[in-house]
Amino acid sequence: MDTNLALLLVLTPFLGFLINVFFGKSLGKTVSGIIGTVAVVISFIVTLVLFDQITSTGKAIEVTLFDWIQISNLKINLGFLLDQLSVLWLLFVTGIGSLIHLYSISYMHDDENMHKFFSYLNLFVFFMITLVIGSNLLVLFIGWEGVGLCSYLLIGFWHKNQDYNDAAKKAFIMNRIGDLGLLIGMFILGYTFKTLDYTELKQTILTIHYEPQIAWNVSIAALCLFIGACGKSAQIPLYTWLPDAMAGPTPVSALIHAATMVTAGIFMITRLNFVFDLATDVQTVIAVIGAITSLVAATIGLVQTDIKKVLAYSTVSQLGLMFLALGFGAYEVAVFHVITHAFFKACLFLGSGSVIHGLHGEQDMRKMGGLRKAMPITFWTMLISSLAISGVPFFSGFFSKDEILLTAFHHSIPLYVVGSVASIMTAFYMFRLMFLTFFKEFRGTEEQKHHLHESGSLITIPLIILAILAAFGGLISLPGHSWLNEYLAPLFTKVAGEEHHLGATEYTLMGVAVLGGLLGILIAYIKYFKQDNVPESDENITGLSKVLYNKYYVDEIYDAVFVQPINVLSKFFRDYIETGLSALVFGLGKVANEIAFQGKRLQSGSIGLYLFVFVLGMCAIISYIFLAQ
Repeated sequence: MDTNLALLLVLTPFLGFLINVFFGKSLGKTVSGIIGTVAVVISFIVTLVLFDQITSTGKAIEVTLFDWIQISNLKINLGFLLDQLSVLWLLFVTGIGSLIHLYSISYMHDDENMHKFFSYLNLFVFFMITLVIGSNLLVLFIGWEGVGLCSYLLIGFWHKNQDYNDAAKKAFIMNRIGDLGLLIGMFILGYTFKTLDYTELKQTILTIHYEPQIAWNVSIAALCLFIGACGKSAQIPLYTWLPDAMAGPTPVSALIHAATMVTAGIFMITRLNFVFDLATDVQTVIAVIGAITSLVAATIGLVQTDIKKVLAYSTVSQLGLMFLALGFGAYEVAVFHVITHAFFKACLFLGSGSVIHGLHGEQDMRKMGGLRKAMPITFWTMLISSLAISGVPFFSGFFSKDEILLTAFHHSIPLYVVGSVASIMTAFYMFRLMFLTFFKEFRGTEEQKHHLHESGSLITIPLIILAILAAFGGLISLPGHSWLNEYLAPLFTKVAGEEHHLGATEYTLMGVAVLGGLLGILIAYIKYFKQDNVPESDENITGLSKVLYNKYYVDEIYDAVFVQPINVLSKFFRDYIETGLSALVFGLGKVANEIAFQGKRLQSGSIGLYLFVFVLGMCAIISYIFLAQ
């Protein structure tokens, strides 16, 4: 029964992918969208069944399909592990994934390759499920690479635009850099502990006698695994691919940012918490990188004018806060923010897609404004999600972000300050987005104004559901009484995070966080509502704003340091080395051809010649025998 449920869970999206690949075009756009959506909904229903089973029994479900690889004493099975962490992750992967699929039926209806789009979406969900439920690191790696492939296919979906192709290649290549780190970490763990299975790895690590070499191997492995997480979850220095991923259709942005790919790094570190608990120096690195990433991305988000770019840098910043919590060993706090972030960020991206859809592709907030009356559902759902991400009481982000800052305060005051500043900036740029998009007068064209209207029900229903989750999702982990902490407790070898009861310190920190968020909203209100300030055109941006608008010129630095030298080296090898080697290779080929041609001439077909050569050969053999005696 468990095996059948696990297979139904993982294979249904893959079946949807196959149907749309081979029959989607002939079935029609709407039918292909329905098939893709139903496939993920079935996986969500199966997840609910598994969630109920695991919650009631408290026992993990392990499914081994077959023995996969055996090299010496290293044995790897192809199997699934369904426990509290994996099923919790599956709830929002398949749940939010279902809403995004439903949304896409309307959003992508005019696209001629809609069947291909839904096949890629289904494949994306299939690989994410594989990543989450794999019982060992190698199965995780299959899903890990699979979501990287799907991100490439979906970011560059509108491939007739070369900029979109470049964005897809950038995401693919930058993730391969991180994946090398993940592979090295896997090799080190496999070599050290002779297993990649999570359960066996945990038992071995908890019982083994630690020698200096083993401790060193664990630290290096943890660092390499974190490099892999940096690539997938867009942390410094491997973060620049994620904002460019906005080139894909908006549902893709929502799927990548909220439910699938970028959460993979947090999942992997949480799954291997027993490894990272032993590498305290690496945990410090994780916390510092997370804090810096949250601040740097937040500063860039302050001045962006593309509505999706603002949300993209917001995602990078929020991921930084999650890594800040991971670095302090507060795994359940990071997971809590992953869940609330999935709710409000999916709503924000889908809401921005509704705006873009209503404005026929316009993404520049300077050309928006006044949409509140024309698109009331989009406005209210995005407002709720903006309040949640800004940490306003008592929306979901208030609880999860407050837990992260509280944890940071108890471990490192400087990192707490960095996280708090990033949070204030978050409130500012999110309400900057809201005021520029929905308030004052419309700044677009008359034609756009004439056609302004609320999106259809297939777009607004997912927005409403996500807004409700963004408003009340924080109730799963209240201070002093956290269902989430109790649910995840069996996964951790020690109390990963502290149960923060409300005392004077906690109330003070909570008040500071709330005041900071309200301050950010107030500044945005004064600047973009009261003063009706509209960002300047690109050519008029100067000073620090220009540096931030151009993202600290990190892309230009990477291009100068890495891309251009590799291009020069490639051209050198192409024009000189490859030319010389080609001459050598073709020369050897000509020699071989000449030898073959001369040998071919001996095959004349003359029996007399053959007999003559035969006699000569026999005479030579007989002469050799007599001379040898």
